Amino acid sequence: MKGRNMTRWRDPAKDPRQEKKSPLITAQGYARLKGIHEHLSRVKRPALSAKVGEAAAQGDRSENADYTYNKKELNRVIARIRYLGKRLDEVQVVDRLPADTSRVYFGAYVTLEDEDGEELAIRIVGHDETDTDRHWVSVDAPLARALLGKGLDEDVTVNAPAGDTTYVITDIAYADPDA
Repeated sequence: MKGRNMTRWRDPAKDPRQEKKSPLITAQGYARLKGIHEHLSRVKRPALSAKVGEAAAQGDRSENADYTYNKKELNRVIARIRYLGKRLDEVQVVDRLPADTSRVYFGAYVTLEDEDGEELAIRIVGHDETDTDRHWVSVDAPLARALLGKGLDEDVTVNAPAGDTTYVITDIAYADPDA
């Protein structure tokens, strides 16, 4: 196998990119993904197609940087549209509360306290919704897996790269605390 698309070999059993992702997503996350898909399909792709057409009409494509750039961008947008279309078909929208809201399940806002007394507020969301700035953690992440099913004031030990960390669950909510 030779060519520009060749990458280094990774063992599929150990490659984290090959792990099966959870199909769960919140209603807000689904609406966001659908909105991105619609925008790319109805606005971005037609605009890029028009730019590629205009650049192609200028003549020699081999030396036309505008054509080359817009063609690559169009191919990237088409690939993203295809991925989002497949992902939207796969996901399962979780739009109702769990039967037991005193325990941590998908969609929960959880406040944790570590051994030093520092608080960490996170939300457990689907893979497509993770956001480090907002502290939204994927349901597939080790921290979320350790928290699932736990109740208030329970200790949770998480195996992190820096070593094991123990947290105490101090609050569980299913409504946005900032709203």
